[in-house]
Amino acid sequence: MKIYHVNLARGFSGGEQQTLALIQQHLKEKQNIAVIALTNSPFYDAVSDLGCEVITIRHYLLGHTISLPKDAVLHVHEGHAIYWAALQHKVSQTPYIITRRLDNPIKKKWLTTFAYSNAAAIVGISTRVSEVVRQRLPQQHIVTIPDSPVTYPINHSEVANIKERFKGKFLVIQAGNMIPHKGFDVTVNAAMRLKDPRVHLCLLGDGKQRGELEKQASELTNISFMGRQHNMGDWFAAADLLIHPSYTEGLGSVILEGMSTGLPAIGSRAGGIPDIIEHEKSGLLIEPGNSVELAENIEKIANDATLKEHLIEGGCEKLTAFMIEHTAALYFKVYQRALQHD
Repeated sequence: MKIYHVNLARGFSGGEQQTLALIQQHLKEKQNIAVIALTNSPFYDAVSDLGCEVITIRHYLLGHTISLPKDAVLHVHEGHAIYWAALQHKVSQTPYIITRRLDNPIKKKWLTTFAYSNAAAIVGISTRVSEVVRQRLPQQHIVTIPDSPVTYPINHSEVANIKERFKGKFLVIQAGNMIPHKGFDVTVNAAMRLKDPRVHLCLLGDGKQRGELEKQASELTNISFMGRQHNMGDWFAAADLLIHPSYTEGLGSVILEGMSTGLPAIGSRAGGIPDIIEHEKSGLLIEPGNSVELAENIEKIANDATLKEHLIEGGCEKLTAFMIEHTAALYFKVYQRALQHD
């Protein structure tokens, strides 16, 4: 069997990070793999030095003349790649599986329905994502396999700089693109309600909502907009708490990343977040949009060392089911089934 990982994203975000992690695990296991990527994309740059075969194409509607072995399986990791794989399947009958990371409904457009319906399997990264797929395509083979925590390097001098800058503070971080569904507005509203002067919130990210959020927080002294960060390992090491109050979320892999470094987490009861956070066991959950509840829970953890340690321990226990060695093994079974049922 030869596994072809297909990711045709023009940018590089969480989905590409997860694709890269799985590829690296497959290389570690000495699996027979190749990667199909968009020419001159950040994802191509990331995989080109890994030592595996990399095939480049210019557009998701092109590049279907490549020769694939009979035991090939295509693993599709993002939206455009779904259409490329569906067309390739039409040409060469190569089976493909789709990893879906969004918890919003699948579009009812003809090409989208065609592409999803012809997949050998659809993998949802959370219980919620799989439910959404099942509602739209009940006849499909649907499996739930979560994302895995990605580890980042730590620069101890930079960690010291962050800690010095926020010396004496209980440092709370939220990381992600500043777009409406990520709930940064909930965090700003929570900052307005915090009573403990030790608590300081750092928002790590950028996006179209940033200007509006900064205006909303202009009179607050307990919140800082730090912009997009490329040293997340340093922030995880320096922080005391991670929050992720999204309105909707496929899974919330940044929560896994924070937990893997020993951070407690607060998230919302939205999308796949409850797959990671069991309330009062591996973290705390709030209702989506509830800034009062978020502020209360931040202060609860800030002022209860026993609770904080309990949540950290629970988070570490929870991570077992998300580790890349486990999820890669689950994917391998899906690949085998795809070949057998093709």
